[in-house]
This record gives sequence, structure tokens and C-alpha cells, in this order.
Amino acid sequence: MGLLDTITYREMAKQHRPWPRAIVGDDGWRQAIERLADGRATLLGLWCDKTCVHMALLGERFDDIAVLSFDCKGGSYPSVGARHPPAIRLERAIRDLFGLEATSAPDTRSWLDLGAWDVRAPLGARRPAKTATPYAFLPAEGEGLHQIAVGPVHAGIIEPGHFRFTANGEHVVRLEQRLGYAHKGIESLMAFASLEHAGKLAARTSGDSTVAYSIAFARAVEAALQVTPSKRAVYLRALMAELERIANHFGDIGAICNDASFAIMHAQCGILRERILRAADACFGHRLMMDVVVPGGVISDIAADGPMQVRALLAEIRRTFPRLIELYDNTASLQDRTVTTGIVTADLARQFGAGGYVGRASGRGFDARRTPGYAPYGVLAFEVPVLSAGDVNARVWIRIREIEQSLSLIDQILSALPRGAIKAAVAGNGEVCEGLALAEAFRGDVLAWVRIDGEGSVARCHMRDASWFQWPLLEAAIEGNIVADFPLCNKSFNCSYSGHDL
Repeated sequence: MGLLDTITYREMAKQHRPWPRAIVGDDGWRQAIERLADGRATLLGLWCDKTCVHMALLGERFDDIAVLSFDCKGGSYPSVGARHPPAIRLERAIRDLFGLEATSAPDTRSWLDLGAWDVRAPLGARRPAKTATPYAFLPAEGEGLHQIAVGPVHAGIIEPGHFRFTANGEHVVRLEQRLGYAHKGIESLMAFASLEHAGKLAARTSGDSTVAYSIAFARAVEAALQVTPSKRAVYLRALMAELERIANHFGDIGAICNDASFAIMHAQCGILRERILRAADACFGHRLMMDVVVPGGVISDIAADGPMQVRALLAEIRRTFPRLIELYDNTASLQDRTVTTGIVTADLARQFGAGGYVGRASGRGFDARRTPGYAPYGVLAFEVPVLSAGDVNARVWIRIREIEQSLSLIDQILSALPRGAIKAAVAGNGEVCEGLALAEAFRGDVLAWVRIDGEGSVARCHMRDASWFQWPLLEAAIEGNIVADFPLCNKSFNCSYSGHDL
């Protein structure tokens, strides 16, 4: 039974592809909330479009997606977060940006608005004057409790975010995050932008996942305009995505070990990451491969000697990486820090729809490349590694196994790389149309939803990072651990600030 079979809807939106968008009233909206609350669906996204709120749902088997739209008459809509906690921060962001209220919401504090904006709800219709109020952190009561405030400025080159610890001695009783410091108004900048300019903005939503974001945006545009990219372009996109994945995984593995005072792993993984970035630059003219993926395909082909350079890179990784894995696995002091530290339970991972290594380390085997899937992964052989321990160690091992799978995928891509054009023509078709797409970044699934006007410009675009559903789990993971283990837990999540803050 499909997602929409048990939801009452008024009509289907026209020109929304490839999955349906249904316009619902109070009954349909509440039915969808109940499906989320009882675990029969996963929240993929919740965003606003002027006076309309959209909710994307994923079916139990990960192969069914639907978008529901609710017209907020009177400026409000029934709270999703009241029954399904993963929606709470998304509702707070909608309130900050558009001024729409989630009725009976469990948390009405600001989220992205940190008090520096001149007006409230800058993307809303009314733009009321601003009244600054202090942020009220949640209280914690008990004997001997004290608070530790960390950030938003950190000791190192890192994005800004505030962490408020309540601790009893060294043991963390509560962690509360306050984010939004990396807000850059990307949704406002995308409105009325050309496809080219909007694509560049999408690529900069979270720079470490620039390829994945570009693929998600490009696929959403292609779905809306019914454009089919060439096979060569699709394979080149996958090659870039896998290079991006292993570069980030190597960086994370090294950084996690470094936070456990094992600097040699940090140095060795850093060398391999640098090798990947140099190979990417040699192949596609940019270390991060930024702005290469565009709607319709890719803007430039791989360099003539690119395949040779990538194969040399794979050989070096396969020669070096097994020794590093053995070093990690056989270092007792390192295992003592990572095993049983920062556990995320399977129930929480499932409830929050956690993607990437956070979800897969806690038993949730969702990978957008596999299901619902997208080209060329349907014809490539790979496994989705899943573990159940849910601790820092499991998140490291998921990264290790994903690197191994990506090496195999890159081999297959290079062997099967088709000849032909690299970009199809993309233009408006005279009609308003909408597209939705998922792409698997190294952190997990990235969602892109776009509305294109009749002239081929972006009327509205929303990008959702996997971190929206992972940040809250970090709060749960650190509870009961010691304060000194927070950097280790935090790095094992490596959530994006920029991708989250929009």
C-alpha cells in the first residue's frame, strides 16, 4: 500500500515529478502525522513556500516518496513536531524564515534567527518589526549540576555552533545545541535565480558535499523539466561523488583518531585525503570538483589522463589503507575510547530517519543510491554496510567499509564509462513545473525540491541536509558520557553547520 493510499487529499499538484505532490486539508495532514508517529513513514523534509507548508514522506521500504502540501490559512498549520520530534527544528526554522506558526508546537523558540536580523520572518509576507529576546536554554534540575558553555567560536578552523552542557562532575546530564550561526540566506538567494546561478548556490550549501548537492539540484531540475542527461555524464557524476565520499571519510577517520590522541592515524589519513583531492583537481580542474555537475549533465569532461590518475590513486589506497585499518583495530587505547562511546539506539535512528554512517551504524540501512535509487547505481554492484552497535567505533567501521565499497564502485565506473556527449540542453518549457530528488552524500541523503517558472528560472528551491536529523541524535548520544568524550562523539557525527543553517 502506497503512502497516499491512506491519506485523504483534495487534489494532485500538476507538473510535480517524479513523485506525486498532494494538496491536503486538516484530515490529510493529521493522517500523515500519525503515519510518522507510528513509524509507518519517515520524515524526509518539511519546508515552506510563501503560505504553504510542504512535507516529504518516505515509505517503510524506502521505495515510496510523496509530498503533501497544506495551505496555512490564518498563518498556521497543525504541528508535526507535537507528535513526531524530528520535525521540531524544521518547524522552528519555518517560523523564523516565514512567520508561519505550528499550532500546539512543543518548542516555539527561534532557531535560525539569532537576533541579528532587522525584521522577523524575512521571507514571509508581513515582515514585522523585530523584538530581541534572550534565548532560553532548557532547564535541568538536580544536586551538583553545573553548566559548560562552548562556542559558537571554537578553538580551530571549524564552523560556528553553540553547545550548552549540563553536567554532574564530568558526566553529561544534558547537551543542548544552538545553531544558525552559519545562516547565509541561501533560499532567498535562490528565488528568481537562473538555473546556472542557483546551481552554484546549491553547490555551496555545504562545501564538503558540493558534488552531492549539485547532483541533487541537477536531478530535481531534470525531473521538473523532463530532461535526461547522457550516460557519460551520469557516470562522471558518480565518479565525482565517490571521490568526494572517500576523501571525506578519510578526513573523518583521521580526525576521530586524533581526538582520541592517536595522531599517526590523523597524519596517514590526511595524506590519503590529500592524494584524492589532487587527483580530483587533475581530473576535473577543482580539488572539490565544485561547479562541474550542472542540470543536464556536467560542464567539463574528465581530463585525458584522468582515468590513469584515478587508477593510480586506487592502487595507492589499496596498498596503504589495510595497514591503517589493522592499526586502528589493534590499538587497545584507541578502542577504549571509541567502543561503547556515544551510542545512538536503533529506535532513535529509525525515528529520526538518520542517514549515512550515523543511521547505518545503528541498524538503519537506508542509502539513496540503492533505494529509491538513481543512475548509474542500479547497474553497479555494491553493498550498504550496516552495524548495530551505534557507537563511535561503529561509525568508524561504517566509514571504513564504505571506502572499500567506493573503491569497487570507482573501478566499475571507469571500466564502463560510456562515450558520448556530457551535457543535454536545459530550458524552460513555458509551464511552471516542480521536481524532487535525493542524492547520497557522504553524511547521508540530501534532498532538493525546486519549482521552475515558465521561463526556466528558479521560483523556489529548498535544500535539506542529512544533518537536520543527525544533530538532535548527537544530543542523545553524549548523554551519560563524560565531557571529554564530546569531541570524539561530535567528530564521529561530523554534522554540517553550513548545510543545516541554510
